[in-house]
Amino acid sequence: MLERLGRSAGRMAEIWDVDGRRVEYDLDAARGPRTPTSWWDLYLATRDAVRRIVADPHSTRGALSASCGLCHWRSVCTAELEMADDLTLIPSLGRAARDSISDMLPTVAELAQCDPEAFITGRRTNFAGVGPDRLRTFVTRARLLSTPGARAHLTAPVELPATAHEIFFDIEADPMRDITYLHGFVHRIGRESSTERFFAFTAEEPTPDAEREAFAAAMAHFAEHAAATVYYYSKYERTAYRKLQQRYPDVCPAEDIEALFTPPRSIDLYCDVVTKATEWPTRNHSIKTLAKHLGFRWRDTDPSGAASIEWYNRWIETGDRKVLQRIIDYNEDDCIATRVLLDGIRDLAEP
Repeated sequence: MLERLGRSAGRMAEIWDVDGRRVEYDLDAARGPRTPTSWWDLYLATRDAVRRIVADPHSTRGALSASCGLCHWRSVCTAELEMADDLTLIPSLGRAARDSISDMLPTVAELAQCDPEAFITGRRTNFAGVGPDRLRTFVTRARLLSTPGARAHLTAPVELPATAHEIFFDIEADPMRDITYLHGFVHRIGRESSTERFFAFTAEEPTPDAEREAFAAAMAHFAEHAAATVYYYSKYERTAYRKLQQRYPDVCPAEDIEALFTPPRSIDLYCDVVTKATEWPTRNHSIKTLAKHLGFRWRDTDPSGAASIEWYNRWIETGDRKVLQRIIDYNEDDCIATRVLLDGIRDLAEP
């Protein structure tokens, strides 16, 4: 618009980050070494796609993805996808794979009934971008979704530490404020639920001092229970702790973080177990989906990391300790859900 008005100073843009720094982008420059097209090229392509959508409102197709959890339209889109038995209801089968497969096998039911080997020739399949192993995995997951009463199963042996003391760990962070504001721990001894105890270290103010104090308390807590096995879900916690260590190097050396997040001291149930050795009759492998599948229920009516961030901002604005307690309760439930998942995996491994 500025160009059309003759008031543009050039195709430059800025992003202001959380620290108020201005990062400049030359929209005519290549987006990266592997992406020679420019941001301006991307804008033009996106603009043309939007114009096509406006001209023909029936030309778009929804797809289930991780980002759907942040969208208020998710229930509407999910209902449409369920009606169509859309392939993106299958875990990790995204829009591109769906569009490649759907000409021959348009629904979950049809994919479940097919023989995947009929579409495989050597190292290739009939579907662009979908290799033989991915196709076989998608067919397995389609069959689980299409079979009433289907149960999760192992796809490879699982070896878990036999330590009596277990810690289930989860953090809460706000990327907009760039702060990790809660570190939660549920302890259990001898796999007895009656022994469970919850500990939380919270940055009650969105300040570096408060964040550092909570991080230091959490690291001291880990050190105090060095013989326990720590369980968490996905690499997010490790990434956040590496960042905290770099920000507050006086709390601990980098080697302590690497030792903490290296098996057998800790186990990432998502990357080390779920994705490598299990299959589930669910639409995704998020901790909430799998724990709910195993019968666990959060106390909050709409629990999510995004909700926790909103609650934290409300706590900062109001000082209402009920809001802070809501965050703490949600984090405790996340930790317990990790324990529920571990027990569910053990049930698969120890019939």
